Amino acid sequence: MARIDRYLLSQLMTVFGLASLVLVMVYWINRAVVLFDQLIADGQSAWVFLELTALALPSIIKLVLPLAAFAATLYALARLSGDSELTVVQATGASPWRLARPVLVFGLIVGVLIGVLSHVLTPASLGRLNARQSEIAATATARLLREGEFISPRDGLTLYIRQITPQGELRGLLLSDTRDPGQSVTYTAASAYLVRGTEGPQLVMVDGMIQRLDEDRGRLLSTGFTDLSYDLSPLLPSATQARRNSRELSTLELLRPSEALTLETGKTGPQLFAEAQDRIAEGLLAPVAALIGLGSLLLGQFSRFGVWRQVVLAVVLVIVIKGIESASLQAVRDEPTLWPLSYLPAVLGFTAAAALLWLAARPRCVARAVPA
Repeated sequence: MARIDRYLLSQLMTVFGLASLVLVMVYWINRAVVLFDQLIADGQSAWVFLELTALALPSIIKLVLPLAAFAATLYALARLSGDSELTVVQATGASPWRLARPVLVFGLIVGVLIGVLSHVLTPASLGRLNARQSEIAATATARLLREGEFISPRDGLTLYIRQITPQGELRGLLLSDTRDPGQSVTYTAASAYLVRGTEGPQLVMVDGMIQRLDEDRGRLLSTGFTDLSYDLSPLLPSATQARRNSRELSTLELLRPSEALTLETGKTGPQLFAEAQDRIAEGLLAPVAALIGLGSLLLGQFSRFGVWRQVVLAVVLVIVIKGIESASLQAVRDEPTLWPLSYLPAVLGFTAAAALLWLAARPRCVARAVPA
């Protein structure tokens, strides 16, 4: 690469690193606060909190990298323009197309990073994250099975088990539910069993009684039962199902979905194939954003009032591209056979960037501001 290319690329990468760090920290802290409250309430350690937040980082980084690339391009080039460095480079005969080369290389580098995250790191981290959440849910279930202790897994709920046999039978069970201010419900059973249902763990009580106390009317209703199932899933952290979802699959599996894979994920072959195409198209948005930022900033000459008009133009164009991306993504979800629409935002973005560079290369076609 020429010296000017290396210089521009170094400026872009430096600002990109700082912008990525700031954006990732903002998104990570926002997610970590919610996760911290949930894990601490469930009695988990700080190490589990750090592990789960670390596993969520690849998906967060993948989300912010295109935005960081766009912000880095605008900031770095606006600073070069304000210091007249960009004007000097153009005065040496460098055309907008020539200046687009290091910016395109920068966008492709970011695109490769997004591709690695989309195809490798994010599916692997999500798979591990779901597995750890299942382990945590199982641990929380085990914490409920303590004999001779009154346990309150949630406010208004109290569980007592007199004895737990080696066979897993729960003898002398009492469950009090006072979450409803106007009515309290007490379950008692001679024995009970903890079983795993399709919706989560179920407590099957045998030979017991339900006592409902209506405080408003001052009435106590008692109902005996031979067996009764009580859903424990609201008392525990949400656990993922054993089967994988499509976000945990590798891109190769999505491109060639088997019948077993469709049964496991609950999605059709065209839906999985369309999701793979969406992953591939994600990496193209980074060079699009960078080139749009360059093309917009090159439309005006140096002015002591800055380049805020060009920045506004770039932001508007990126917002339009993101709107098209959302619409095309929804269309593909509704009809997976329309997967080529996943590439429509990138195609329109490259077209808009090329048009901006073409206009910047022909000053007569653009209404220039009066130089300051």
